[in-house]
Amino acid sequence: MEFPYGQDPGAPVRSGVPEHGRIPKYYAAKVAIAALLAELGEGEPLPAERDLAQRFQVSRETLRQALRELVLEGRLRRMGRGTVVAGPKMEQPLSLASYTEGVRRQGRTPGRHLVSLDRFAGPPALARDLGVEPGDAVWHMERVLLADDERVGLESTYVAVARVPDLATDFEPDSSFYAYLRERLGIGFGDADERLETVLATPREALLIGTPGALPMLLIHRLSRDTEGRPLERVRSLYRGDRFSFTTHLGRTPGP
Repeated sequence: MEFPYGQDPGAPVRSGVPEHGRIPKYYAAKVAIAALLAELGEGEPLPAERDLAQRFQVSRETLRQALRELVLEGRLRRMGRGTVVAGPKMEQPLSLASYTEGVRRQGRTPGRHLVSLDRFAGPPALARDLGVEPGDAVWHMERVLLADDERVGLESTYVAVARVPDLATDFEPDSSFYAYLRERLGIGFGDADERLETVLATPREALLIGTPGALPMLLIHRLSRDTEGRPLERVRSLYRGDRFSFTTHLGRTPGP
């Protein structure tokens, strides 16, 4: 099959060029730099801004706009005072598989760093989600998500204390919570509802993840139930938009 202008099917139509044919200078520089990245390869340093500006015949400010977009898209990565070519984004499945399983499938080492583990009286909305009475004890566990020791996200898990009474003493916070439920408590996941949106991190979240506040984030809200249909957990997962993409499999819904 032929694609417009011989481009890759995953690329923007007509390489992002508007129908009137007038291309902003920064975008032309961005396209040229993207081609250069393919030649350099992952981890290679980008030439100095002055050299790139001369090479593509644009001002330094125009060049910086192109570089900023490539950083936000995850194709470049800041390292110290320089910029290097970033690797491909990690693909996380939209499924009941855990974060640990998703990262391991891509040959990377998952990890987590515990920020806090608190116990509090659940307010009405949270209690309803977890299938308990308002005021019943609820755990809140917040952890930074790691991939090969790189901070890539932030996860908040809410679960009723009655379901996991010994979470504070019986669970290793750098390990998989799903594996703990399955292997130690015999609790299996049945189904879940998820909602995905794009957001900007709060100043606190950006500090914990180690990203600029302007970096787009992918936010997933999940309500999970066990194999008997009982509410199990509510999770708020924040992922770096420059390091993650999400995949799912779609099947045809019966009907006309």
